[in-house]
This record gives sequence, C-alpha cells and structure tokens, in this order.
Amino acid sequence: MESKDGSGRLRCLVTGATGYIGGRLVPELLEAGHRVRCLARTPEKLRDHPWAGEAEVVKGDVTDAESLGAAMRDFDVAYYLVHALASGPGFERTDRDAARVFGEQARAAGVRRIVYLGGLTPADVPDQELSPHLRSRAEVGRLLLDSGVPTTVLRAAVIIGSGSASFEMLRYLTERLPVMVTPSWVSTRIQPIAVRDVLRYLVGSAHMPAEVNRGFDIGGPDIMTYRDMMQKYAAVARLRHRLILPVPMLSPGLSSHWVGLVTPVPASIARPLAESLRFEVVCDEHDIAHYVPDGPGQPFSFATALSLALQRVREARVTTRWSSASTPGIPSDPLPTDPDWAGGSLYTDVRERDVDASPDALWRVVEGIGGDNGWYSFPLAWAVRGWMDRLVGGVGLRRGRRDAQRLRVGDSLDFWRVEEIEPGRLLRLRAEMRLPGLAWLEMYAEKGEDGRSHYRQRAVFHPAGLLGHAYWWSVSPFHAVVFGGMARNIARAAVRGQAGGTA
Repeated sequence: MESKDGSGRLRCLVTGATGYIGGRLVPELLEAGHRVRCLARTPEKLRDHPWAGEAEVVKGDVTDAESLGAAMRDFDVAYYLVHALASGPGFERTDRDAARVFGEQARAAGVRRIVYLGGLTPADVPDQELSPHLRSRAEVGRLLLDSGVPTTVLRAAVIIGSGSASFEMLRYLTERLPVMVTPSWVSTRIQPIAVRDVLRYLVGSAHMPAEVNRGFDIGGPDIMTYRDMMQKYAAVARLRHRLILPVPMLSPGLSSHWVGLVTPVPASIARPLAESLRFEVVCDEHDIAHYVPDGPGQPFSFATALSLALQRVREARVTTRWSSASTPGIPSDPLPTDPDWAGGSLYTDVRERDVDASPDALWRVVEGIGGDNGWYSFPLAWAVRGWMDRLVGGVGLRRGRRDAQRLRVGDSLDFWRVEEIEPGRLLRLRAEMRLPGLAWLEMYAEKGEDGRSHYRQRAVFHPAGLLGHAYWWSVSPFHAVVFGGMARNIARAAVRGQAGGTA
C-alpha cells in the first residue's frame, strides 16, 4: 500500500496506545518511518512515553463516532487494539457496538486498511461454547471484516513478552510453586508467540494489498501444553524441574482465583486467560508469511521468547506491562482539584515534615516508592490490605513497578496508578483497590529553607454513600501509624540517601 500523499509514508491511527501491545506498536511504526496518531480517552496517560514527542495524540473514544471519525480523516491505516473487558459484565455488547462504529467511521473517512489483533480460536468449537472473552474477540474480527474496509485480523493465542499478562502468569506460577496442584487446562495444547513477532506482523500488515480482507493465524514454531511451558520456563530460568499435578475439578472460575492468589495478575484478568486455555489453540495456517515474510530465526522459538523477556525484566527495560491498561472494576475519576468541589464530601489526611536533605534527594525517595522498595510504613499493614483486596477480586499489592527508579503517568504501582507526576515536585497516585469510594495519595517534595526540603503528603478520600463514610472513620485511627510513619520514614530515607553520597 502506498500512502494517500504518494510519499510512501503511511499515516497510521493507533487505538489502545495506553495498553500493552499498543504502547509497543507506536514506536515500531515510527521507526518504520510512518506518521502516527494515537486516539486515547485520557491523552495525559501517554504524555511521559519516550515516543510522545514524535506521535500525535488526540482525545477520543472508539465508541464515540464524532471523535473517532475526526481522528481517522485522511489516514491510511487504522489499528484496532482495544477491547471492553475492563468495562464489566456488558463488555460483549460494548465490544460489538465499538467495532461497528469503528468500521463505519473508517469507511466514511476513506481509511484504506484496518488492522486488528484478536484471539486464536479453535475451529471446531461453536461460538456459544467459547469463553465470553474469546467469543467477543472473534465477533469483533467478523464485524471489521464486514465493514467494507479491507481488514487484516491477526489471531494470536498466548503472547510471550516482558510484562505481558500471559508471561507474568507463567513466570510467577513457575517461580513460586516448585510443586503445584493445577487445573486440567495445563494439558491443553497451545501455540505461543513472541511479542516481537506480533509487533512485526502488525507493522507489516499495514502494507497488505487492497484485495486482502481476511484473518491470519499467527504463532511461534512450538506447539506445547501449558505444563510444557512451565517446565521450559523453569529450564530457561535455571530453576529445578517442577512437579505439576492436574486436578480436573478446578473450574476456570476457581483456577482464576488460584492464579490471582499466586501471581500479580488479578482474578478479573486471570479468568479470561484461564477460560481461553480450556480449548486447544493451534494455528491452522501460516499464510501471513506470504505478506509479511519471516526472516532467519523468525518467528522466535518459545525458549528464545522467554529468554528475551527475562532479560528485559532483569535489566529493568520493560516498556509496557499488562497493567498499563485499565483493570475491570477500578475507579477512573480524576482527583477533584477545586477545594470547594460540589461533588460531595472529601476527607483528607495531611502530613508535613521539614527534611535535612536536598529536594533532589527527597524526590528520589518519593519517585522510588512502592514495588520492592516498599511504602516506608508498617509493611504488615500494607500486606494485609493487599491480601484483603485480593480476596474481594481486587488487584492487590503485587503488581509492583514497571521501572525500579522512574515513573510516568499511567504506570501501575502496586494497588495505585500514577495519575500525575511533576518531576522533582509532585507524585499523585489514584487507588485501584476495592473501596467504597475514590482515593488518592499525593506526595510533594518542596524547597525549604537553608538548602533543606519540605515534604508534604495528602491522602484524599471521596466516600460513596454511608458505607464510604463508615470506612473512612473505621480506618482513620490507623492513619497516624500508616501515613504518619510514611512521612517520617520517607524523610529519613532522603537524609540517609544524601549522606550516602547519592544526592
């Protein structure tokens, strides 16, 4: 395909750029010389990505025809990398409506190709027997193929890459359980694929001839059971051979809770993954190679994909994670900044301290909070709160950090998400644990007197109904220990860091 302006440089619209695949696709398209526009409901989430200055970001939503149509105008290729799993029980209808709007607007705008990444489904299983997740992904693919715009549907099973939900699930199950009682789906045959191959096929699909309007199965060269995948991971990671005992009575629902307890992947995300593993998902063809040729050693073997992912994790070079996208059931409202906000009650807990360290030293502690560095206050209380959240289906405290030292807007941070960051001054986190209301935590590193710093910390809670008010008053007696201790220990850590010569 040649671009509309004859330059050979395609104009590509990417939806889902705040997600795991979309966030990696954008720099690949830019490196290939294409112009990229990202459509995002919250453009601020893309502000701190390394490629943010090279790609255009516009506000909009795939369910909003007006904003979507405007974003597509004069563009050659539109990537559909979103799904509504995070929207809750009605996600299939939302996915269906969004796909229809996307196809209609693409046709009206003169888009010349749609590229969609869906799920690999077993050919001999009726749609009604598939998991809702797989059934919806397949339906979206059909709707886009019927849109009147030439469409490429890429169907992948398990995607292996640093930070992917499938990789994290595999990694933590294998590393934490040398002996495990597992669901029967560990014996299901799967054809995993490296995220690098997925990205290569996505980029290459933009150039397909206009007459191509079809789906393609994409997978790596290895067909294996999930048990094989765990044993291979153990070998690549130099762990002992794992003892795996399948138990038939563990349903997808029960096994998703089991996965949620053992791994950082919450049950809400683990369930569609587990349900998808009930059926054999193996490629029926490899026709994609006719249009996007494989080079030497491509597609990558499962062992190579694991090695590359592990290397990225060990070098702290994970560019996007499964938690980059929204998680089902979490709040998304921005912090009300008006002190006289009319939306209802706001409870606050404010702590301030002068710090005998430079603002830079204090900021390094603030930006490094969470994950393996902890929360500088009563670790048992934080751990218990994380387990309580897990038990009610929340994300818990184990999502950790994408990067051990640096944060950016949109990053997940244990059971928080970075809502705002002003380097050197402010870190604002929004709570994603299950709460009867909305909560935020702000940390400021400010310049004090005589070269010292001033640390200010504010916890904000907007209660939802009577239960929300009761929740705040029930936990407020512990704030002196939790929040007060945090302020003290962050100040001490900044002083120690400066004294140790790291300031």
